[in-house]
Amino acid sequence: MELFGRTANKNHNLLPYDGIVNYHGKVFGHKEANDYFDMLMTGIDWERDVAIMFGKRIETKRKVAWYGDHPFEYTYSNNTKTALPWTKELVELKNKVERETQETYNSCLLNLYHDGSEGMAWHRDEEEDLKKDGAIASVTLGAERKFAFKHIQTKETVSICLEHGSILVMKGTTQTHWLHRLPPTKKVHSVRINLTFRTIVT
Repeated sequence: MELFGRTANKNHNLLPYDGIVNYHGKVFGHKEANDYFDMLMTGIDWERDVAIMFGKRIETKRKVAWYGDHPFEYTYSNNTKTALPWTKELVELKNKVERETQETYNSCLLNLYHDGSEGMAWHRDEEEDLKKDGAIASVTLGAERKFAFKHIQTKETVSICLEHGSILVMKGTTQTHWLHRLPPTKKVHSVRINLTFRTIVT
């Protein structure tokens, strides 16, 4: 089921069952979103993402960064990252996202996709470090990209186009029952920055 072109309604659950996903639409104005995009491009300590697969260290084209209230350690794809202290811009964004979503977050994983050839395979954000069933707020800045969910048992899918300056929130049992991914595409030739605000259990 594709939900492209729908009017955003932050109170509407995009998933038919077994989880909660709310799309708030373009929360940031065009100029504000552009300004944050420009500041994050130059003001974040970006590095190539690393995954350990079958004992081999693999670097991705995608770049990542990890920030938080404390130097939290976060492990995914058999790789552990230590959170950097918040930048001024990230604190501003976090505060605005918290007001919009009525949730609180203590960390943020950022991804930089250079173009549509870079994406993310089906996965769940279910690491032990994360608060179980906690809210994860995903902010899109830059290129609009398709984002998809797939139910683990029924294989039913739901897709939506994430717009520049938008917020999508995953919460409840979404990570237990649904996979999600950012599929690659040949139609996108510009950069997308994605910020996922989340809560690490201390």
